[in-house]
Amino acid sequence: MAASRSTAPPPMTQPADLPDAAALLARADECRTPCGDGAMVWRLWGSGRPLVLLHGGSGSWNHWLRNIEPLAATGRRLFVPDLPGFGDSACPASGNDADAVVEPVLDGLRALLGTAPVDVLAFSFGSLVAALAAAAHPQRIARLVIAGAPVKPLVPPPFKLRPWLHVQDEAQRRAIHRHNLAALMLARPESVTEQTVDLHAQNLLRDRMRERRLSRTDAMARALERLECPLDVIYGREDALYRGRWGEVEAQLRALTRLRSLHFVDGAGHWVQYEEPAAFHAAVAQALG
Repeated sequence: MAASRSTAPPPMTQPADLPDAAALLARADECRTPCGDGAMVWRLWGSGRPLVLLHGGSGSWNHWLRNIEPLAATGRRLFVPDLPGFGDSACPASGNDADAVVEPVLDGLRALLGTAPVDVLAFSFGSLVAALAAAAHPQRIARLVIAGAPVKPLVPPPFKLRPWLHVQDEAQRRAIHRHNLAALMLARPESVTEQTVDLHAQNLLRDRMRERRLSRTDAMARALERLECPLDVIYGREDALYRGRWGEVEAQLRALTRLRSLHFVDGAGHWVQYEEPAAFHAAVAQALG
């Protein structure tokens, strides 16, 4: 096991390298699998060995907006869902936390890919879903790479988010979204662009899975202890979840027999794959080899 540090509406302000979401969607193949009273929506890009990407809480496929094309270019067929209860996907049949999402995801993978084990790259809430799935159904996941994972209970939350649902004024709402992105998701002020606020605001409006009880427990740690597949872990060094507590996190992860590598990406916050995509891709390439 190795540890390493990777370096590296009106018109909207956006970085020059931010892909156009509509154009990216237009190039995707879309599939639907049963979920609750409706369907789980999957977008597929690229060709080659399958790689499943699971997004974070209050998110959708666009949590991977900056990563789709680089990952597909490595010779992978990407399977990128809106998780149940998020984005365009229906809610699961019951429950409103990560444990309720596991079976619809596995059912969808079975419908799309059969029973062969797959590689999974998961972010934040999605990493909890993936860990629970791998622990309960070890034959389904061949390799697991998790980023921004809630491996230690978040009690109390190490960040303070401002409520926004009650706010009617759009400018005030956007100001709250900017604050919350800076408090939790992104480390650098310049990362909180108007385009980023737009993505975040759209995802929040379609989040119907607002319960996060499992992140306040040791559910993730217990699931990781039961893993049978290789595990690689990536964090932004400035991730608000555990900034200042990396010693505790590393100690817990290093005790896992299946841990292959632990990477810290300098200059990145929680949404590491969005804020420092090049360094993130280098870490993923090393993990997936």
